[in-house]
Amino acid sequence: MNEAPWFLSKNIDMVAYHDLDGRPGFKMGIQVVGGRWYMYLAHFWDRGWTILDISDPSKPELVKFIPGPANTWTVQIQVADGKMITALERVGDGFDSRLEAWGHDPKIPYQEGILIWDVSNPVDPKKIGTFKTGGFGTHRNHYPGGKYAYLAANMKGYKGNIFVILDVSDPTQPKEVSRWWVKGQWAEGGETSDKFYQLHGPYVEGDRAYLPYGRAGFIILDISDIAHPRQVSRIDIGDFGSIVGGHTYMPIPSRKLAIATTEAIFEEERDPLNLVLVVDISNEERPKPIANFPVPIPPEELQVADFHELGGKFGPHNIHMPHQNPHFADVNDIIHICYESGGFWIYDIKAPGVPKPIAYFIPEAPKERKGFLPNQLATQTEDVVVDSRGYIYITDKTHGLFILRHTA
Repeated sequence: MNEAPWFLSKNIDMVAYHDLDGRPGFKMGIQVVGGRWYMYLAHFWDRGWTILDISDPSKPELVKFIPGPANTWTVQIQVADGKMITALERVGDGFDSRLEAWGHDPKIPYQEGILIWDVSNPVDPKKIGTFKTGGFGTHRNHYPGGKYAYLAANMKGYKGNIFVILDVSDPTQPKEVSRWWVKGQWAEGGETSDKFYQLHGPYVEGDRAYLPYGRAGFIILDISDIAHPRQVSRIDIGDFGSIVGGHTYMPIPSRKLAIATTEAIFEEERDPLNLVLVVDISNEERPKPIANFPVPIPPEELQVADFHELGGKFGPHNIHMPHQNPHFADVNDIIHICYESGGFWIYDIKAPGVPKPIAYFIPEAPKERKGFLPNQLATQTEDVVVDSRGYIYITDKTHGLFILRHTA
């Protein structure tokens, strides 16, 4: 059942592989209870969540699968403070022309918002709270534990996801504290825009929120007054990056840097140049991009000059982000990033103006289809988490869970 796909690697060993009972994984959360390590996975093509015991990373054990609502994306998950927050969203993430490609059925209702679970019993989550947006739901949310959750939410009357701060101190009755959006999104208020303005996923550090905001680029908000967020700065990305635009904006406080990325989208045609930027945020009012990661070059064994030749999407997707989770590795000089058909790569940014690739792990293309995309069967490495023990976990739209170790 857990026979691992063939792969190419440099400076990375595979510790274990789990096929997740044939359900390709996506986002991941980790908590440690009673000395045992538990991973919680959302899935790409299956509605629901899986719990794995990863106490021994070489022998991951599937503990439970929890079914989710039909015709609903349940791909995003956060775990902290004994709570699990799972996103509910219309399939397709608001891309009206792409809904059927992702598996949306317009004849079946979907659920939206978030679910809050009590995971103090790590193998038996209990649903204790809900929050509804009145729109298409929420996407990549941020919950570091404590009083507030930070949502990328499509609220009623708005076009695209906006930033919403939620008080979850009483998880049975979460309450909105404030919201912030880019002008042009509030359709009900008469605002219009021909640009794709959409918050992909907030990242909060102290009293600052880092917002990757579609074609609006990368935005820093001051949230010291939690009820009245205020824009500090914005990086305009112009015509760079896919139609999604800003996808990730993660600060590295110890170095006064941030990593800012766009997201690969197109399969048959090439996106405009996607970005993985090193940004100097020492002056947060004038953040300064100082380097773009070099595009990964295929190893000679693949016999292609460009990863685009392998089919599917090629370009940046998720990076490892610590989310203030004590069981996640911190980020300083090393960046872990998924490149879809290019697999998983590790970059060294000790010299931040000259990021360099130092390791990769590229699984073979799948032999059978698990979901609707990609159109041509290809590896599509999507998400990465690194735990505080140094183990690396990657998910793939078409494979199971890979557990890796950086050997350099």
